[in-house]
Amino acid sequence: MKIGVVGAGLMGAEIALVFALGGMPVVLNDLDEAALERAMLRLAKLLDKGVDRGFYTPEDRNQALAHITPATDLESLADCDLVTEAVFEALEAKKAVLQSLDALCRPDCIIASNTSTLPISTLAATLSPARRPLFLGTHYFSPVSRMKLVEVVPGFDSDPAVTGKLIDILRNIGKSPVEIKDVAGFAVNRMLHAMLIEAIKLVEEGVATPEDLDIACQLGLGHPIGPFALMDAVSSGLCLQVQEILQEAYGERFRPPALLKQRVAAGLVGGRGQPGWIRKDS
Repeated sequence: MKIGVVGAGLMGAEIALVFALGGMPVVLNDLDEAALERAMLRLAKLLDKGVDRGFYTPEDRNQALAHITPATDLESLADCDLVTEAVFEALEAKKAVLQSLDALCRPDCIIASNTSTLPISTLAATLSPARRPLFLGTHYFSPVSRMKLVEVVPGFDSDPAVTGKLIDILRNIGKSPVEIKDVAGFAVNRMLHAMLIEAIKLVEEGVATPEDLDIACQLGLGHPIGPFALMDAVSSGLCLQVQEILQEAYGERFRPPALLKQRVAAGLVGGRGQPGWIRKDS
């Protein structure tokens, strides 16, 4: 199979990598040539660390990088068997990319959207009726190169045979896909943000510090990372955005805590090099 990925950000680049490690030729597309260069450098460093830790052989590293072709022109995806849209989480941006892919990809090409919150059937409405059976959602988890789970989300018109085929493809590259109904936030984000909201409320109420709650989740619940370190990793701004979407869909149980809103407004969001809950210095 030939694979295409649109968007060379953190998620898109690593989605391309896991298919390349699975031995498939991959076209990694982005309008920004500098973004593609940064992505390839980042993937090379990630693979180098993997070689040092014994996850990959030097041959694995070299073959994976050789399987990825950076491209700034969307037309380079025209002969792909599977294309994953992985641009930033904005409805209009995703719609524009999907419309372009619908027009240029082969009629039998499967198109997937990597989204954590946007309804798949809303995105599918952008596509031609003939394409909708071959369109569905794939929610990867960061870092994609290490996290095995993928939520596979069919839309109203997705062909069950196409869903099954994509699940098989994902299993063949070492992922553990689960099929999830197309609802706001899918499954994992609903469970996760219920916990994050309660964790922030415990801090608001003075019950415990973020540091102690992280230790409690790691040692008491067996979590590999605590809720506040996780928010620092993915950014509190993104968490607030997701909770606002969930609140709109499900009501008060997902209302973002006031403390989260205050910290985001103050720039204490975590993410890449920014101060957060646990990370105090930029």
